[in-house]
Amino acid sequence: MVTVAMLHSRKHPHKVRKAYSCAAVAKMEGIKFYFFSPHSVNFEEKTIVGYIFENGSWHQKKMDFPDVIYNASGMKTLTQKKIYRRLKRMIPFTSHPIGTKMKVYKKIEEMPEFAHYLIPSEMINASQTVINALQKFNEVIVKPLSGSQGRGVTYIAQNGEQFDVVEGSKGRLVDETELRSIIDVLISEKNFLVQPYISSITKEGLPFDLRIHVQKNGSGEWGITLIYPRIGSTDGIISNVSAGGYIGKLESFFEREYGFEGYDMQRVLEHFAIRFSQKFDDLYEGRLDELGIDIGIDEHRKLWIYEVNWRPGAVYRGLDAAMNTIPYAAYLANQHNKNK
Repeated sequence: MVTVAMLHSRKHPHKVRKAYSCAAVAKMEGIKFYFFSPHSVNFEEKTIVGYIFENGSWHQKKMDFPDVIYNASGMKTLTQKKIYRRLKRMIPFTSHPIGTKMKVYKKIEEMPEFAHYLIPSEMINASQTVINALQKFNEVIVKPLSGSQGRGVTYIAQNGEQFDVVEGSKGRLVDETELRSIIDVLISEKNFLVQPYISSITKEGLPFDLRIHVQKNGSGEWGITLIYPRIGSTDGIISNVSAGGYIGKLESFFEREYGFEGYDMQRVLEHFAIRFSQKFDDLYEGRLDELGIDIGIDEHRKLWIYEVNWRPGAVYRGLDAAMNTIPYAAYLANQHNKNK
């Protein structure tokens, strides 16, 4: 029997929502499963004091090292990171990082079939980079090189001799000197990039994007777990839920926005997602297990890749995701054992 262990920075599975889903799926699939955190690893004995789910609750138990580790979260402390790296040298991990937004951008540029879906992006080395982008595109988005959930995203638009600047739901009108000062403060703290603003809006004028959650299954093949629209608020510029947006159902959203063409657009999205995942996966030495692809659709119905995320954020169908996560982990373990 294959053993899959879920590694998380948190000490107890009660605080990790997807731990129960993974345990339930493992039970159904006849796969041994336990949850653990770095502090519970004994390298000398090759044992881990983990948590197993039995009779409706979690119980601690000393376990042998697993066949494969589902590395479900990043590590927080230096000690955790050290243990994480040591485990990774000994046991196959399911998940591998894809890099910063700009690294991902450069990777997609290498894909002839998909490069034209990219939004032109440039690292901001000085405020002049943003001024140049505004002269070219009139409306731009400035966002952190590493970030999630729409945090730190700023919209800037030329407005005569001045500029509209919107951060979250707060807008203001500034002159060029003030704008340069805003940009200088931003880039002094972390790395940012600038992109032209893509107008992906509903008939009601609300910003939206589409999150496509793709995963590998028990055969090591890519499949779609979920596609859902994220619709922003009336006073926002981004559609992320953490910024006041909400989630809709794809079918009804497409029917409302595109009428009878909605069905065909859904098929196009699905084909795009699978094909993209296959080609993107080929660019990485360590095979990928899941991606969150964020797509915008402009007024001409052209698709644009906003971002590609490793370890997609909140999954609203945790059991559906686990039904791919656990079988794929078992598949990896079997492949590793064959190649020993």
